[in-house]
Amino acid sequence: MKHLSKLLVVALVFVGVNSIQAQDENNPWQVSIGVNAIDAYPTNDSNNPYSSSTLFDEYFNVSDHWNILPSVSYVAVSKYIGDGFSVGARGSLNRIEKVGDMSVDDLSHYAIDGTIKYNILKNTTVDPFVEVGGGYTWIDEIGAGTVNGGVGVNFWFSENVGLTLQTQYKHAFEDYLMSHFQHMAGISIKFGGTDTDGDGIYDKDDACPEVAGLAAFNGCPDSDGDGIEDSKDSCPNAAGPKELNGCPDSDGDGVADKDDACPSTPGLASLAGCPDADGDGVADKDDACPNEAGPAANKGCPWPDSDGDGVLDKDDQCPDVAGTVANNGCPEVTEEVQKQLNDYARTILFDTGKSSIKAESTSVMVDIIQILNEYPNAKFTVEGHTDSQGSDATNQALSEKRANAVRDFLIDKGISASRLTAIGYGESKPIATNNTRAGRAQNRRVEINLVK
Repeated sequence: MKHLSKLLVVALVFVGVNSIQAQDENNPWQVSIGVNAIDAYPTNDSNNPYSSSTLFDEYFNVSDHWNILPSVSYVAVSKYIGDGFSVGARGSLNRIEKVGDMSVDDLSHYAIDGTIKYNILKNTTVDPFVEVGGGYTWIDEIGAGTVNGGVGVNFWFSENVGLTLQTQYKHAFEDYLMSHFQHMAGISIKFGGTDTDGDGIYDKDDACPEVAGLAAFNGCPDSDGDGIEDSKDSCPNAAGPKELNGCPDSDGDGVADKDDACPSTPGLASLAGCPDADGDGVADKDDACPNEAGPAANKGCPWPDSDGDGVLDKDDQCPDVAGTVANNGCPEVTEEVQKQLNDYARTILFDTGKSSIKAESTSVMVDIIQILNEYPNAKFTVEGHTDSQGSDATNQALSEKRANAVRDFLIDKGISASRLTAIGYGESKPIATNNTRAGRAQNRRVEINLVK
């Protein structure tokens, strides 16, 4: 039995010292130092005739039964292993002057114990626990193994420092060693947590373990102090509101400076923070007419209507001549104009049997050119006609030549070739009888007609 108790003590101490895994998760180690008291009276121990016959009798009779060495008399160390459990070891010494009701000469008392502790509440200021274990106790030269059980409480003054009070019953395996209570009071210190960046947040809870930060952000920094941690802050070095992901807005227009093309002047989000004084959708900085609304295609300026005809220059095929909307801003050739044009054209004279225009027709050609210039987008056919004198083939060829002669003259004087088409009709379209000299004179003509 004696050897068994020694083996138990060795095993428990080995567990307490070498198999320790991890006090709480942040501060796994706890060291306690303090005083202990030995009381053999309230044990109801049949091997101790000086003990009470009732367990816990006179449990707090300090003056009559407690043995206290007025100095540091115990040291304990433990390490947290998870789920509220810690394992550890404790050494204590004392001086025995009272064994129950009997006074004795000073006897030395030494004990070494292995402990398994369970903290009932986690991470609280008042931290109760229960403890079991075993060890070996010597009174003078007599020693024996013990099995131990007790309760206690830690009162934490701070995260790392507290007061520990505990009591335990130690039952001896051998008859020659009295069973007894051991009470302890001491200062406890927790330590061992790793805080690489020194921000007061242990690495295991620190989302940024290598950069000092704030507890509010799990140890991550907020460099600009705007209440948004750097990892979620689009502008970590410049304070700004949450609505803008931590970026500043100098002009208060709701567009962050980093995205604001006009950071010093309030503007519109749709225009990258720039103002639009005339509300035309073109930012003032890009608007050639910032106080007059106009389309972006014209740099924010209104399109002009130079001739005032209601058709903007950009759509006006005749921007310098008033026209109608229906004719794309160009004037329309009226029936009166068409009649006047042909009144002139029918007076054009040619050399007999030829396509050359007589000099005396020059003024008439000028009048025709003026009319054509008033309708710059209108297209016309220059039509040649003859009387019935001569063969059909001759008349057809002559009508074509005279029509082309007039077309060429007009082109030479500046009328666009794309506006004029020459057609010869020969004698096929008379407007008077060919039986009289006057009728044939009317049939020998040139007409200039609008292409519709």
